[in-house]
Amino acid sequence: MRTVCFHGVESTGKSVLAAKLAAELGCPWVPEYGREYCEEHGTDLTMADLLAIAEGEARSIERAKASAPDLLLLDTDQLMTAAWAQMLFGEVPPALMEYPKADLYLHFAPDVPWVDDGTRFFGTPESRAEFDRAARAALTDAGVVPIEIAGDWEEREAEVRAALSQLCAAP
Repeated sequence: MRTVCFHGVESTGKSVLAAKLAAELGCPWVPEYGREYCEEHGTDLTMADLLAIAEGEARSIERAKASAPDLLLLDTDQLMTAAWAQMLFGEVPPALMEYPKADLYLHFAPDVPWVDDGTRFFGTPESRAEFDRAARAALTDAGVVPIEIAGDWEEREAEVRAALSQLCAAP
């Protein structure tokens, strides 16, 4: 089984595209646990909350792996939680970097309009750019080289489809 993580800052189309492609491909996907957590507990987060989100994400991924014979899409993982830790608290606990990594990371650029959905934080161009740097740093620190996803919604979808096709065609 191969895992693909959609990685990047808020409001870049990860959740919508992961759900759409999972339905089309008939594979499971793991929604962003942090969104569920914030909807239940609020958005006044502490580092303990981020660590709880990381654990909840890990449990969700493990459950989904049981039903994913070939491909599993992740709407985020603990490396993105590490970027949140950097943005909110200026540090990344080592535990966030120790979780298993996906087989492929698709990094979504913040080059589409930001939409506030009630759980999002960083909507200005400056804060989005800073958050994107933190997200990229988390990947770099983990030794991950992602495929870059950018452009309008149609371009993003085409780039993700191409990356998934290439992954699925590889032995």
